[in-house]
Amino acid sequence: MTNKESRKNYWKDNIRLVCFCLSIWFITSLGFAVLLVDILNNISFFGFKLGFWFAQQGSVISFIIIIFFYANRMAKLDKKYNLEE
Repeated sequence: MTNKESRKNYWKDNIRLVCFCLSIWFITSLGFAVLLVDILNNISFFGFKLGFWFAQQGSVISFIIIIFFYANRMAKLDKKYNLEE
């Protein structure tokens, strides 16, 4: 594999990972906290309505999980393409 092909594949994998992370973020922050809030409010979670919980806590927690997931996957991707520091 040439250096140009390697860089192209690296960025292709990187963009795929970013799109995956953004879709999870979109689903949790907009989908659960805004669009599905009325349905989720029928479910209780630690004494709170689930829609309220996602709007206040769940989207923040999921965003932090996404950050660690992305950092871990990027480290593996860098190692795969010999780009680690």
